[in-house]
Amino acid sequence: MLRENITDLMSFVVVAQTGSFTRAAAQIGVSQSALSHSMRALEERLGMRLLARTTRKVTPTPEGERVLERIAPHLAEIEEELESLIEMRDRPAGTIRITTTDYAADTVIWPKLAPILKDYPDLKVEIVSDYGLTDIVGERFDAGVRLGEQVAEGMIAVRIGPDFRMLAIGSPTYFAGRSIPRVPQDLTDHVCINLRLATHGGLYAWEFERDGRELRVRVDGQLTFNTIDPMVEAALQGYGIGYVPESLVRHHIEAGRLTAVLEDWCPPFPGYFLYYPHRRRTSPAFSVIVEALRHRD
Repeated sequence: MLRENITDLMSFVVVAQTGSFTRAAAQIGVSQSALSHSMRALEERLGMRLLARTTRKVTPTPEGERVLERIAPHLAEIEEELESLIEMRDRPAGTIRITTTDYAADTVIWPKLAPILKDYPDLKVEIVSDYGLTDIVGERFDAGVRLGEQVAEGMIAVRIGPDFRMLAIGSPTYFAGRSIPRVPQDLTDHVCINLRLATHGGLYAWEFERDGRELRVRVDGQLTFNTIDPMVEAALQGYGIGYVPESLVRHHIEAGRLTAVLEDWCPPFPGYFLYYPHRRRTSPAFSVIVEALRHRD
């Protein structure tokens, strides 16, 4: 009953506004006879005449005028809201939640998203820094950002950063009076700055490779951090050797504030990837984020 009334009331408004069954039928997209039948059915259900018909024109009766005055504005509001929803469906809007590390957020995600956010005022981004391999489905994240080797199987992975390299670094003050490490095993004779990662079950074992030979070295020292920036500061102040992303310290190396060691044991490897489940439904908002972050050589 309600569905029939709403459909027929919307048709009635068009007939009343155009003053013609012919023009109204063409506007609605139905036959003139079908429209006339719908109007008679509406009048029968309401128990009143809404339209006065002549051979030349169709005009609302007093009861029809009341319907136009009381009901037509509400029908127009409903139609406007539906049009607004359809428009919003095609416009990037909503919140996208991403789990990542603080380094990836600072060096890859934010620099790429910052320029485009002003173009999409209805788009919101929540970036959560976490060195653990968060369950993005269970924790209701839309996507995660990790190094390629850390992306779980069964995920769609989109490369968002260039090749990545870790470097062992220390300050000239630290190396004064100490031997320079020539092979990774020499690090066990040095004071090193540790990194604790939930993904590695504790302290991170420094990973090296040369000529197809891979080595993992567990180091020791006074300081342990769970993020990278404090490691760099501690190395700058001479507290030991740190193992950090090259891009974070290259300017310090060039300025002579830090010295890189074991560079021939530190090859580049694929950098950061955005990953998300295959079954995730792609929204306009998510598509904007993916395209903004996508790495382009």
